[in-house]
Amino acid sequence: MQSDDKFTSSIDIKRPMVIRSLRRSNIRKKITEYLFDISPSGSYTSEIAYNIKTTPTNVLGAIRGMGTRYKENESLIALDIVEQIDNKNDVKIYKLTDFGKEMITQLNKK
Repeated sequence: MQSDDKFTSSIDIKRPMVIRSLRRSNIRKKITEYLFDISPSGSYTSEIAYNIKTTPTNVLGAIRGMGTRYKENESLIALDIVEQIDNKNDVKIYKLTDFGKEMITQLNKK
């Protein structure tokens, strides 16, 4: 029971950071909206880039963090919005987490 409480408080702490991160980066927001639209399926980097009209490098930066442009602590994975799934062919698939779905739903209501 105590671990559930820690998880809940951890998520509550992340909510303002998630909202700030998505509002500051149009790429992050587009990625999460695209993954929300195709949920429960996931997608790989170049497919996400093609669908949101950006480069795979920008997608990777937003999802995992990259240098100063995309801070790692504000990456979609670090904020528990997106999860990485490794498949057998060494292709990384990215899916929206349940927390990510909740956050996108909340942002779209406003």
